[in-house]
Amino acid sequence: MSKMAEYDGPILEIDKLSISFFTRLREIPAVMDFSVSVQPGEAVGLVGESGCGKSTVALGVMQDLGKNGRVVGGSIKFKGRDLAEMSKEELRDIRGNEIAMIYQEPMASLNPAMKIGRQLMEVPMIHEGVSAEEARARALEVVTDVRLPDPERMLNSFPHQLSGGQQQRIVIAMALMSKPSLLILDEPTTALDVTVEAAVVELVKDLGKKYGTSMLFISHNLGLVLETCDRLCVMYSGEAVERGSIEDVFDKMQHPYTQALFRSIPLPGADKNARPLVAIPGNFPLPHERPPGCNFGPRCDYFEEGRCDKDRVIPMAPVEGNDRHESRCLKFEEIDWNAPLVAAEQKEKTAPGKVVLKMDNLKKYYEVAANALFGGGETKVVKANETLSFEARESETLAIVGESGCGKSTFAKVLMGLETATEGQILLDNKNIEAIPIEERDTATVSDVQMVFQNPFDTLNPSMTVGRQIMRALEIFGIGDTEADRKKRMLELLDLVKLPRAFADRMPRQLSGGQKQRVGIARAFAGDARIVVADEPVSALDVSVQAAVTDLLMEIQREHKTTLLFISHDLSIVRYLSDRVMVMYLGHVVELGDTEQVFSPPYHPYTEALLSAVPIADTSIEKEHIVLEGDIPSAMSPPPGCPFQTRCRWKSEVPGGLCDREVPPVQQLSDGHQIKCHLDADSLDKMKPVIKIAAE
Repeated sequence: MSKMAEYDGPILEIDKLSISFFTRLREIPAVMDFSVSVQPGEAVGLVGESGCGKSTVALGVMQDLGKNGRVVGGSIKFKGRDLAEMSKEELRDIRGNEIAMIYQEPMASLNPAMKIGRQLMEVPMIHEGVSAEEARARALEVVTDVRLPDPERMLNSFPHQLSGGQQQRIVIAMALMSKPSLLILDEPTTALDVTVEAAVVELVKDLGKKYGTSMLFISHNLGLVLETCDRLCVMYSGEAVERGSIEDVFDKMQHPYTQALFRSIPLPGADKNARPLVAIPGNFPLPHERPPGCNFGPRCDYFEEGRCDKDRVIPMAPVEGNDRHESRCLKFEEIDWNAPLVAAEQKEKTAPGKVVLKMDNLKKYYEVAANALFGGGETKVVKANETLSFEARESETLAIVGESGCGKSTFAKVLMGLETATEGQILLDNKNIEAIPIEERDTATVSDVQMVFQNPFDTLNPSMTVGRQIMRALEIFGIGDTEADRKKRMLELLDLVKLPRAFADRMPRQLSGGQKQRVGIARAFAGDARIVVADEPVSALDVSVQAAVTDLLMEIQREHKTTLLFISHDLSIVRYLSDRVMVMYLGHVVELGDTEQVFSPPYHPYTEALLSAVPIADTSIEKEHIVLEGDIPSAMSPPPGCPFQTRCRWKSEVPGGLCDREVPPVQQLSDGHQIKCHLDADSLDKMKPVIKIAAE
């Protein structure tokens, strides 16, 4: 069957869509009165926090709501035809052929037991009945299009032989095989590293232009949407609250939620002391507990009793003068959107105190069997950390930045005593701890060095109340003589992390992600920790919750003079809250300095690429555009010489192939700023800032 006749209206038109899920007890409305349209060749971003219904909309378009989900109102039209009125055969023909979807987790879309080439060839063979030869030729073309190295080898590989970024590109190639009219991308880069994400986003944009595909791009990252989309729809609690072009919504927002969202993300210029972020108060309403009137009412700065909570349905209203810009707010015409932000309370910058932690030439090597499946044979050495040296002071935040596989979590494990060092030393208050595993550390050392993990769900015991878990930590640290003492201290810790005391009796499943992370922080500070290692503590949380949790960490740090080691790949947050930054690549520290030094030139070439890759949700920012070729090499077989030389754009500046042969020396650039690079002073001076604020 040929594709539907050329159609000149909107490719996708969702009109007043409502979707509910039915449980034994009740109907749970997941999406209400939701409308959005995607014109030919247009990319529309769908933005919102987890639980707002954006993935439900995508599943509605794919007509894949499972047995409990039903469309209870409105319509979804594809090229003018209502999807609900199509037969199963027609739907099957459209799905995968005319509408393709790319999911968040690439491995979920790939068959682990089938070679990539075979999986790609299936698409046109099933949908269009083409021959195997033609299908293979097309597979080769799309694999080349998605910029994968050595396409022939890729087609002959199994999914597990590819890195995460390569798998995601194969999934994109698969979606493009039938040249669909509409591509739905559901958080397609969440699981990828920043530099790989930048390359994938660049790719999606180019392919959209090449194939003329319309896109619906679902994300919670406003920076990514700015870089990929033409128009934007902001969702909150099942409803669209604002729609418009990227410029209109970013620069002339007309809904209190959009405004609150922007105030809670660390854009350039935010500063933890002078211009702190403003977190959105309260919590996201659950679908069966939505407030009367406006869903955002209870958290809104402009809420007016008797008006905003009266009508059940608040309609979308057009904004005068802008391109198809609408807002679901009764008061948007009365609000002064240009009013200066009521300054959040300014904080005194705390001076760092004495050195608490010192690392000297720390190395951590692992031996692994070259043939991991059957053991035996030769062993390979993985150099997870290579001569790490730095010091951290009291009250200081040191950020450790790098992508997956760079050794940042290995270093945290050695510090915690979960692993012991191969060589070098770690001094805590001038005591060596690098060789003492955690079970042999004394209680004081254990309570001094604590960790807050990335995923709050995995660190709490699901069958124990929140209060009990904190008291258990107090027992282990030997704090409090009696149960009553510990209970009192536990309630104080709940106050410290701003959780209501009633939460002591709740089970972890009754808490939201941000609340669970707070319990994790309360537990880490139970023994008055001196050093807290925060391993990506906010990456699993929503934007509005991130601001509140980082703010909390800062506040506790000010009060307790804690040293915070903040492990992250999100440079926006690092710039906002760290005093000093250490950049790691493949086990090496490639740059170290205070935040200003690291964020302005001269950079290590890798730092430069990292800064260029971070999506920033600000239309006035101009970025130097650097897309790194290739993936991060494996620590099992690192390249010879400089670890970064296989992807470095400055390599040609260094004469005599030095980068290929020798690990670079550490150069001291200025006071406390060091980089590990062969570039000479002249080349370093030539570097330009990556992030500039455009002149008005």
